[in-house]
Amino acid sequence: MNATYDDWLQAAASLTPHGEHHIGGADEAGSGARFTVTAPRDGTVLAEVADAGQVEVDLAVSAARRAFDSGPWPRMSPAERGQALLRLADLIEENRSELALTISLEMGKPISDAYNIELRAAVATFRWYGSLADKLADESPHASPDVLALVTREPSGVVGAVVPWNFPLTMAAWKIAPALVSGCTAVLKPSEESPLSALALGRLATAAGLPPGVLNVVCGDGPGTGRALGLHPDVDVLAFTGSTAVGRHFLRYAADSNLKRVWLELGGKSPNIILPDTPDLDQAAQTAAWGIFFNQGEMCTAPSRLLVHSSIADSVIATVVERARALTVGDPLDPATEMGALVSEGHRERVLGYVETGTAEGARLLTGGTRMDGRGYYLAPTVFDRVDPASRLAREEIFGPVLSVISFDDLDEAVELANATEYGLAAGLWTADLSTAHRVSRRLRAGTVWVNCYEEGDLTVPFGGMKQSGHGRDKSAHAIDKYTDLKTTWIQL
Repeated sequence: MNATYDDWLQAAASLTPHGEHHIGGADEAGSGARFTVTAPRDGTVLAEVADAGQVEVDLAVSAARRAFDSGPWPRMSPAERGQALLRLADLIEENRSELALTISLEMGKPISDAYNIELRAAVATFRWYGSLADKLADESPHASPDVLALVTREPSGVVGAVVPWNFPLTMAAWKIAPALVSGCTAVLKPSEESPLSALALGRLATAAGLPPGVLNVVCGDGPGTGRALGLHPDVDVLAFTGSTAVGRHFLRYAADSNLKRVWLELGGKSPNIILPDTPDLDQAAQTAAWGIFFNQGEMCTAPSRLLVHSSIADSVIATVVERARALTVGDPLDPATEMGALVSEGHRERVLGYVETGTAEGARLLTGGTRMDGRGYYLAPTVFDRVDPASRLAREEIFGPVLSVISFDDLDEAVELANATEYGLAAGLWTADLSTAHRVSRRLRAGTVWVNCYEEGDLTVPFGGMKQSGHGRDKSAHAIDKYTDLKTTWIQL
């Protein structure tokens, strides 16, 4: 990415995002109801976007149903579906700058992260599943000499995918790519905070040659559009990433409709444990700061609880605070920006409410916790220490750049503190001892444990949570399980 700040400002001034739903391979204005999408960087209006009610959701689901029941997509060879996803990946790559700009504008992510991290992940996801398409095998168990037993994977049908605003294209790709390569068709509902990049994805899918109705995109809020999709009797599978509270709604929608399968990737309050034998204490502290402030802390896996041994706590905290104060916070369109704007004024106020709560609960505010100058929704990187493990600051997902530091005296206490949460999405562990790494990783109730690193991995490994962080896995070949049904065919010879 060689574009300068002025280049991005000029590109933003000339950007004209489309705001219509994408249904059946074409733009669809729907009933005419619209909602406004604003830019967190300065509060200006980006676009007026079509708002889907029951009628538009019915249109999208019907298009997906026709494409599944009578269209070519499920009947193509896996290799043909894979090639279509590879073409889509190429188109995303060709439009990388415009898509990164759209994401940065609609949700406040620094343009460098949008271009180098989010778009890289989206392209890689479609390419990985496109390449996987013809490498998935069925089974033929050896039942007995006079029987041929076949176990085949068959696409589950119409998939509803509801994704959040913090990684709008990455989360969409993690749902859509394995669903489509399995032979399913899909209706994607992006967050009302960040619908523009998803609408662009829908158009690119059509341009890549996906048959009409294979990927549909409808926009709107959760109580309206999301609820209609969750209750729809022609949606066979619902995949959701977002808050635990909303995940409960989707389980209720399934119970109240057709008992569709619901796969949930929900909230987190991830612990990051630093032991005294950490091989590089400075790296651990720097990574702890990077992890909580990356993407403005708007991450379900953010290491928001730093659990540090009391013998090294002062040194680690000093490094984290120094890094927090040195962060470049500012306009997301400036390539030098390290932390951009929070997604909305309402969300910033929610995060500030936790800052006030933390202070009232007796935690010590070391830095940050204040609004920053500017027209947008900026918040200074915030660090608390002396946090009570039973406090709201330590137990509830804040989804912002707020770090809670808790010290411990022995390993058993660290594991107990790490697991003392309703969430179980991710965890970090820093140690030089291989045995400790294995033993503690097994004891941590989390879907992913990073050892001597954080937020690392690739598409070969699954991602998902335990406890109230959800169930089911995105990424890897295991994601195929969510969108396929196993059929047994027993043939008497």
